[in-house]
Amino acid sequence: MDILKQREARAEFLFRKADHFELSLCQRLNRMGHMRAIRLFFKGISRLGDGVFWYSLALALPLLAGMEGLAKLGHITVAGLVCILIYSQLKNRLVRKRPFISFPDIHAHTAPLDKYSFPSGHTMNAVNFAVLFTWAYPPLAYIVVPFAFLVALSRVILGMHYPTDVAVGAALGIILSWTSLLLFPLGMFADLMG
Repeated sequence: MDILKQREARAEFLFRKADHFELSLCQRLNRMGHMRAIRLFFKGISRLGDGVFWYSLALALPLLAGMEGLAKLGHITVAGLVCILIYSQLKNRLVRKRPFISFPDIHAHTAPLDKYSFPSGHTMNAVNFAVLFTWAYPPLAYIVVPFAFLVALSRVILGMHYPTDVAVGAALGIILSWTSLLLFPLGMFADLMG
């Protein structure tokens, strides 16, 4: 057995243990999705978290913050692309099955975008973007921070993720956004502003 297969087997073993530890909370949150109004609300949040919400903010940022907003939008875009690259690589290497696949009593209240759950890409992107849009235009914090929280919650209610998937996704989103701001406190494209 090569090293990669050994790592995958170890990750699968650890995830199986974690899955059972988190099962009760997953089931309770997922049952909320049986109520039509809650299910539709969180499906809408999750769908907006696919990108529609963030793309709309991206289009609005130059209108809200002028040329500085446009330069900061470049920074946000690059950080978003890095975020996608990181979570897709992690998901394809760590291969944690989604809760609704592992446990028949957890229902998928929406269609998954991919097969694996760890980490939550929706949550990672939402937190990354929430931090960066708040940096770019602080009044947006009142919108983006609650929205990021709702995206994370939606992923568990809809049966797509375990709580640790969203917790790790959120932590990675914070780490990525803060790292980008530590490296480029004025933004990656601040020099373009003269």
